[in-house]
Amino acid sequence: MKRYLSLDVLRGMTVAFMCIVNNPGTWGKIYPPLAHAGWEGCTPTDLVYPFFLFCAGCAMAFSFSKFNGLDGSAVRKIIRRGILIFVVGLLCNLYPFFPTAPDPELSFWQNWVEWIQGKRVFGVLQRIGMSYMIAGIIAMWLRKPGKILGAIAVLSIVYTGILLIFGSEPGPFTLEGNISGKIDVAVAGDAHVYHGYTNALGERVAFDPEGLLGSLMGACTALLGFLAGSLILNAGRKSQADPSDIHNSTLGVVSRIFVYGVLSLAFAEILSIWIPISKPLWSVSYVFLTAGWALVVLGVLAYFIDYRGVTKPFTMFKIMGTNALTAFVMSAVIAKTMSMLLHTGPAKFFGGFFTQTQFTSLLWALIFMLIIFCIQYILYRKKIIIKL
Repeated sequence: MKRYLSLDVLRGMTVAFMCIVNNPGTWGKIYPPLAHAGWEGCTPTDLVYPFFLFCAGCAMAFSFSKFNGLDGSAVRKIIRRGILIFVVGLLCNLYPFFPTAPDPELSFWQNWVEWIQGKRVFGVLQRIGMSYMIAGIIAMWLRKPGKILGAIAVLSIVYTGILLIFGSEPGPFTLEGNISGKIDVAVAGDAHVYHGYTNALGERVAFDPEGLLGSLMGACTALLGFLAGSLILNAGRKSQADPSDIHNSTLGVVSRIFVYGVLSLAFAEILSIWIPISKPLWSVSYVFLTAGWALVVLGVLAYFIDYRGVTKPFTMFKIMGTNALTAFVMSAVIAKTMSMLLHTGPAKFFGGFFTQTQFTSLLWALIFMLIIFCIQYILYRKKIIIKL
């Protein structure tokens, strides 16, 4: 059962880029290409999160190959892993599990209760966990690529339809008018959702970009990854049975992956005429745009790594990809611990050197990524792979 090394490299590149974009020297001076787009649009930074989900979908194709359809064992594994990922994400939100700036006039428990009442429920891993469960059950239930593409179409229509039907002024795809944020506030409460977006008046609005409704589209991203992984898996099996089958040779598969990526990008641009490309909403156009780029990058990597055999330049990313979830958690814990101990993150290092310019801010992000790589390298050398 052939598994392309390029899949691991793509995941490792995603992890490395995640460490860089999430940990600048100062958020006030972010290196411009590492900034997220606003409500609409897409920058290279906006590719990191969907690439994670895409890679998770690719991995599902291989891990689910031992199951014979959607039986009880498969359902239990999918739900268990999805819940565990959600819980790990929630624990990352709660870390360090106690208020770091308590009110001296209140008792410990009074401070703790006040602190917990303002903690966010949703997050990156929470969205991945929810999307993983939806995508996993659909993939194991339908199995065939054509049916899975049909499921992606249905989810896209249902999600977009909900936004259109229940949206309000100034528009169903706007910060103030979308129904997605209102659902999260109704379920989790205003104090437990993200408040990082501002409206036209400069007021912070309760909207969670990793909320419940958007997980339907997150599942579509994972399912597109599943289809890519299934293409590689099935082609490998057919190639072993008939080595002369050029269509399922490595070059044939690489070509198909690249072409599918280009078609997905074109489809996304057409959809964007009516449905804006929006990461916060995880719109259908955003799904196909980011999946298209994931396929294109995977196709290029597979050509050089799996077809041409060029592997040494990608060793670092292969190592980074072996414990992707661990790297994500470590980066969050280390960054929060530094902020807690230093109060200003890396600002106190070397007299605030890393907060002076956009380039010094980028330099800290690169150093932070290398710190995570060193930890990953130790785990890799010791052959320690942490899985849920």
